[in-house]
Amino acid sequence: MEVRRPRRGDLLVSTVDVRDGGVFEQSVIFLVDADDDGALGVVLNKRADMTLERVLPDWADVVSVPRVLYRGGPVLPEGAVCLASVKDPEEEPPGWRPVVGRIGLLHLDTPVELVVDTYDDIRIFAGYAGWSPWQLETEIGRGLWYVVPAAYTDVFGHAPWTLWREVLHRQGGELALYATWTDSPHVN
Repeated sequence: MEVRRPRRGDLLVSTVDVRDGGVFEQSVIFLVDADDDGALGVVLNKRADMTLERVLPDWADVVSVPRVLYRGGPVLPEGAVCLASVKDPEEEPPGWRPVVGRIGLLHLDTPVELVVDTYDDIRIFAGYAGWSPWQLETEIGRGLWYVVPAAYTDVFGHAPWTLWREVLHRQGGELALYATWTDSPHVN
């Protein structure tokens, strides 16, 4: 498989060699930034230990289904990152910064009243994943991540808990085989 440098809007899919028992094992990360200064993304398929109602009650009814707080990564877990897809791609509403296509970052200081009719989908993540310059490329070279294109439904789909297998499966070829991975391959 050809390895390419990650870009903003790509997915990082952990390989079966990532066995940390935590946030990165069988994770899918959406990169909101990736350049010579490093990379930053959020884990799309892990639920946070706390509820959205507890930490951001005003946002609990405006986020997309499933209405949970996601565990975005180990960096600043007490902070929050919000991804949102703008309804009108020709507009850049206050508090929103585009990442790729209609998907962007939404500042959580934005009044909720302004958000309701402006965005199709919203997800909130506790913390994020970050890499210093060339750290991510080194991890990719060590075989810890696959870099693949993201689809809108990867970020805002209704079944994030099965996302790791779904993304691998749709890649076809060798990567699709990993979608059937079991923690105990010797029992197969």
